[in-house]
Amino acid sequence: MIRTAVVICPGRGTYNKPELGYLHRHHADRMELFREFDAIRAETGQEAVTALDGAGRFSVSKYSRGDVASPLIYAASLVDAQALAGDIEVVAVTGNSMGWYIALAAAGALSAENGFGVVNTMGTLMQERLIGGQLVYPFTGEDWVDDPARKAELLAHVARIGALEGHDLALSIDLGGMLVLAGNEQGLKAFEASQPVAQVRFPMRLANHAAFHTSLQAPVAAEGRARLSAETFGQPDRPLIDGRGKIWWPGASDTRALWDYTLGHQVTEPYDFTRAVQTAAREFAPDLFIVTGPGATLGGAVAQSLVLGNWRGMTDKARFQALQGQEPFLIAMGRDDQRGLVTAQ
Repeated sequence: MIRTAVVICPGRGTYNKPELGYLHRHHADRMELFREFDAIRAETGQEAVTALDGAGRFSVSKYSRGDVASPLIYAASLVDAQALAGDIEVVAVTGNSMGWYIALAAAGALSAENGFGVVNTMGTLMQERLIGGQLVYPFTGEDWVDDPARKAELLAHVARIGALEGHDLALSIDLGGMLVLAGNEQGLKAFEASQPVAQVRFPMRLANHAAFHTSLQAPVAAEGRARLSAETFGQPDRPLIDGRGKIWWPGASDTRALWDYTLGHQVTEPYDFTRAVQTAAREFAPDLFIVTGPGATLGGAVAQSLVLGNWRGMTDKARFQALQGQEPFLIAMGRDDQRGLVTAQ
């Protein structure tokens, strides 16, 4: 029996110490493709993806860099998406933040090599410029019950800080029950000083992350458009859901507009991952939501997005866990206990 699935590609922050060696462990049979990625990196004197993944030691300072993390995550996620079992029909593809670039390739709008070129170029530009930073803060409690009033209060506070002289702060990603905020140091510090510690670890700064999805990234967007040709973008083979919840349909997409969104709005405006997941659920009603590796941290945001959208009557974490326990419908390929549920391995 065919199982329908929405594939969800992760963004930055998902290749950590436990993921070191991910390509070699799970995709030793795809080394020819990875060596093609190595060749692209070699053109600009960058360390090979296979060498980075095969290293004997992991350090946060190195592997959290945009020019290191981005190509590793792309390689792992794309090949995971290509390794699904034969009884799975992918009905749509989406991603979180940098995961949008991976989704473009997973859906066929970019070739594997051209997708790698986009990811490597943008990751390198982000690292070279490193404009601003990011932090994460929740608006729901640990029960995941929606709290729109708290969300509105936090966003209004962000807007007030962002309006202060010398302060930049704005919503970067709407991420399930969390808000990813981005800005300059003054803006981020002002927010941190004004909010109580939540769930022990928030507000949480993200290492080596720039102010993604804000106007501060306009120079990066402009350079990306100068370096990356619209001619490499084609029609997707599968529906693509972007960071506004818009669906790009096979055979009916304006490929120039797809390039323009990818290297324009997607870089400089907020990314609504919550809406992307909810659009996937409502428009495609899949049997499964499959989060590709590396890592599994995005699974929580997917689950929260479904709860916030009242998918299958879920209104809190307990209800999600009950349904997931009956028959898993959210599968993280970065988890060894779930990977085998959706692969032929």
